[in-house]
Amino acid sequence: MTRRVTTTSPDGLDLFAALCERLNLPEVARLAAARAQQAAAEQWTYSQYLTDLFQAEVTARQARYVVSHTQMARLPFQKTLEQFDFSFQPSIDERQVRQLLTLQWVDAAENLIVLGPPGVGKTHLIVAMAVQAITMRIPVYFITIQDLVADLRKAWDENRFATRLGVYLRPQLLCIDEVGYLPLNPLEANLFFRLVAARYERGSLALTSNKGFVDWGQVFGDPVLATAILDRLVHHSTILNIRGDSYRLREKRQANLLGEAAIRPPRGPNDRSTTSP
Repeated sequence: MTRRVTTTSPDGLDLFAALCERLNLPEVARLAAARAQQAAAEQWTYSQYLTDLFQAEVTARQARYVVSHTQMARLPFQKTLEQFDFSFQPSIDERQVRQLLTLQWVDAAENLIVLGPPGVGKTHLIVAMAVQAITMRIPVYFITIQDLVADLRKAWDENRFATRLGVYLRPQLLCIDEVGYLPLNPLEANLFFRLVAARYERGSLALTSNKGFVDWGQVFGDPVLATAILDRLVHHSTILNIRGDSYRLREKRQANLLGEAAIRPPRGPNDRSTTSP
């Protein structure tokens, strides 16, 4: 039998708060009294009052969702595209990157590959895509390739590879960072290929790499396997190639933490420049 809620409040707000608790509307209950006073003072209609309360509830729920799912996604940091300095990296098309933020490519199970030397903002870009995906309630997970292959290798050794692989097939957007920083051994490269093949045309990958595609044969220890991986990654993908300076070095230069010798190329024996060192 349903328990009847009673109230001792003459304006019924105690009853209203109890009903909100049953319906899991904490923000509505928290704001009801204050917004009622505001509504009376500003002569809101009943629909304006209710709309205001429920909009506040929706906003609060979205904020809680973003916080919890950002933690679940294991992002290394939180940065948005608005924090990316396009003026420092003119080699990429800002309009193209902002179009990518619509995440139509994720809806189409396509990939994003960001290439460039260390420190140019590759990870920042895919984290920004991940943050946007979370706000749009798209399942996301972030991991470095070294942690990924270590996890898959452990599962392989314990005869539970298929189950563990399923974990990495689940997110609609899987972000894999630092491809190419360290070479993979043959088993690790093969396990990574299986992941890429399993996600092909089923889920999106966002990858960063400090190596050009021509060097991926060395990264994966086998040019044939590297070609098979690239064939699946590049088929439906957007490729951003950042050719610029490191943000981290720029910040150190601005803070005068690097000496002149560290930021200027060494002079060769035939350099006749009269510029003071």
